[in-house]
Amino acid sequence: MADEEVTDPKAFLEERSKAKCVSQWYEYQKCVKRIENDETGHKHCTGQYFDYWKCVDKNVAEKLFEMLK
Repeated sequence: MADEEVTDPKAFLEERSKAKCVSQWYEYQKCVKRIENDETGHKHCTGQYFDYWKCVDKNVAEKLFEMLK
């Protein structure tokens, strides 16, 4: 048991869940492209970024706690 390497199931589930959140990822990428030449620094894509990770976290949460039991 001591020789086994411990892996984080959350990181594994995040990678698998990203495919389910493609539309949010594309919205974020469109925003980044739209503001890339902003000289003022006032424009940002924080909302789209958080929408993407909210989707990923929601999909991870459905499976993560089942794995930890």
